[in-house]
Amino acid sequence: MTNNDILKRVRYIFDYSDEEMITIFDSADYKVSRSLVTDWLKSEDHEDYKDIHDDQLASFLNGLINTKRGKREGVQPKPEKILENNDILKKLKIALNLKTEDILVAFKLAGKPVSSHEVTAFLRNPKQNQYRPFLDQYLRNFLNGLQLKHREGK
Repeated sequence: MTNNDILKRVRYIFDYSDEEMITIFDSADYKVSRSLVTDWLKSEDHEDYKDIHDDQLASFLNGLINTKRGKREGVQPKPEKILENNDILKKLKIALNLKTEDILVAFKLAGKPVSSHEVTAFLRNPKQNQYRPFLDQYLRNFLNGLQLKHREGK
């Protein structure tokens, strides 16, 4: 999945307007213009389409954490220069205050159940033996499950 796809999916899941997207970036101390946000959300074949880089998506996810959970005291975390799918899962887990059981429910809603052992392996430090990469198919299914949970009945 591309970073642009992830941004589009998160926006859709929570039904964020352009202004809300700008506010989320702003809460992570990252300034964006409306035109840049809309360029990120355009289809790849559009002439104004722009790629969102890892550090920009990380800033958005940090802002989502700040928006949903409140800004922490002191220095804000620096956005990662390289953002892995495992990092995206961790940031969404923190922002949405998800427990392992909540993540399992999201996968089950998407029709692709995983075990609790797999979820904890996705959340581990990459240096640990039990670490497992969170592949695109898992991220796609997780986002589908979140969409079914949060947009149900809308």
